[in-house]
Amino acid sequence: MSRLDSFIRRLEAQRLCLDWATARIANTPGVVLELGLGNGRTYDHLASRLGPGREIHAFDRQIAAHPGCVPSAGRLVLGELRETLPRFAARGLAVAMIHADLGSGDSAATAAQATWLGPEIAAAASPGCLVLSDQALADPRLAPLPLPDGVPAGRYFAYLRG
Repeated sequence: MSRLDSFIRRLEAQRLCLDWATARIANTPGVVLELGLGNGRTYDHLASRLGPGREIHAFDRQIAAHPGCVPSAGRLVLGELRETLPRFAARGLAVAMIHADLGSGDSAATAAQATWLGPEIAAAASPGCLVLSDQALADPRLAPLPLPDGVPAGRYFAYLRG
């Protein structure tokens, strides 16, 4: 498969997962965390699906998003995620959903990141929080969920915070 075909399949899977997740949390109170703002595509998609009444907090090292896809200053968290996510979690807000799109083309770096990311996400998530990730996460507080129809196994990952 070409890299272009792989990229398209990843985005199709991501959209299916995001649409499934936003429908699932429609009546669940709490904020949504977007870990990895990037160019803002998934933040924009989440905002369009969830509507203006749902707070979405986006995290990234620096702003690289399209200007129309950058959250307001109070909902943008800049810095190293390993530092900013625990500080944010200490605020004690109810978190309904976390979407993490942080993997890179470097499989070793992505695997190393996943070892600390799972516990940090589990700590930030409220009980009942839905977690979507582009990488497998390991933490006993995160129970794997079946993916929506049409998403190949291993392409995306879903969890429920116990």
